[in-house]
Amino acid sequence: MIHVKNIYDETGWQNAEGYQEGTRIKTLRDGIDSKTILLKLPPGFILNSHTHIYNEQHLVLEGEYESEGRQYNSGTYRFIPAHKDHGSFTSKAGAIVLVIWDHIK
Repeated sequence: MIHVKNIYDETGWQNAEGYQEGTRIKTLRDGIDSKTILLKLPPGFILNSHTHIYNEQHLVLEGEYESEGRQYNSGTYRFIPAHKDHGSFTSKAGAIVLVIWDHIK
């Protein structure tokens, strides 16, 4: 099945549970073993270091975030392998990040 969503449409955004207040999430794909979201980070965003059992990919669409001593600006792609501790994350000005989680089989 083909799914089409406009990432710039303001509909579909929700409060992102488990993240600091003001963080928003828009689910683009929610499969059995994978998920694609937009994550809107508010100015002053902070997230502690953590790990996942699956690969995680980031594409910074707008703004910037910092993690592990590096800054990831708009246009930056980042691949984080499964079981790799990553973070903490901060964003002074806020950002919109495309996040893709793919399960390891």
